[in-house]
Amino acid sequence: MITVVDIVVPQDIHLGPLLVIAPAITASFAGPVLTGAIGVLAVAAQAYIGLHLGVLSSRNLMVQIAALAGLSALIVSFCVVRERRSRELAQVRSVAEAAQHVLLWPLPDRIGPLRIACLYLAAEDEAQIGGDLYATTRVEGGTRVMIGDVRGKGLAAVGEAAVLLGAFREATYQHTSLPALAAALERSVSRYQADFEPEGEAGERFATALLLEIPDVGRISRMTSCGHPAPLLLNSEHAVTVPSLHPAPPLGVGGMGPTGYALDVFSFEEGDTLLLYTDGVIEARDREGDFYPFAERAARWAESSPEALLHHLRGDLLAHVGGHLGDDAAFIAIRRDPIHQPGRNHGDRPP
Repeated sequence: MITVVDIVVPQDIHLGPLLVIAPAITASFAGPVLTGAIGVLAVAAQAYIGLHLGVLSSRNLMVQIAALAGLSALIVSFCVVRERRSRELAQVRSVAEAAQHVLLWPLPDRIGPLRIACLYLAAEDEAQIGGDLYATTRVEGGTRVMIGDVRGKGLAAVGEAAVLLGAFREATYQHTSLPALAAALERSVSRYQADFEPEGEAGERFATALLLEIPDVGRISRMTSCGHPAPLLLNSEHAVTVPSLHPAPPLGVGGMGPTGYALDVFSFEEGDTLLLYTDGVIEARDREGDFYPFAERAARWAESSPEALLHHLRGDLLAHVGGHLGDDAAFIAIRRDPIHQPGRNHGDRPP
């Protein structure tokens, strides 16, 4: 278009130098090959303009052609460097994503009579995990779940989260009670937390955790809190209840034995949904400084499946904070489905 216009307009108007726009724009969306081809085409167009006007051999046009060729070469070299760095960044991201998935394994969609969905929203840009964590394990006759939050951000928080997850996956099979499991986690965190303490934060690292044990048969579930907020219990009537909780200090604060942790019980009925979360959810603020009304919003979608519930909460939470969280946020939604046993009526409740 520039070439055609330059030929049509009067001879005292010269638009040929604008041809450098072509390779410059191409570099924004294409690679070095196509950018180089457009650069060659721009040089040819400049030469054609000179030939058409009969000034191809003039010193002025020769300088313009040389300058256009030089700028096109610089743009192509920029594309080469950009593509190489993009490949390196893609490799780094793939390794980081693999490491993140190894650390925080995705939870299964179903464990026994439980349907499970999880969601992690990282506050750090380009990150998928941070200091929040969750895990599930099968034990005899039921399922154990842990959700936790490590103080701080960055690599130190990720390292502490890895220690806590590894300790939970190993110790949950060695201790029959949740208080004993909490005491084992306390010992593991206290033993290794010094390895991840940044300078100036000695003795200030800790982690909150909520441990749950949900039986396959029966409605009485158990939980032990190490400084972590209580879950929400949603039923089909859009009612939200908070089970009674007696939290102990967070892990890493003080060496407590099994007797220092309380065992709380609550009724988890068929069709109910248990919603676990970290403090990044309830402490999220909007521009006016108002906290996110978590329980009120969760009640709106109490009848939804675990996956749909977390989908609604994710969009609603991000809309509340304007699209960017100040802290990591994690959710686990657990729905207890009815157990249908041969020889039993649909409405019968298991013993």
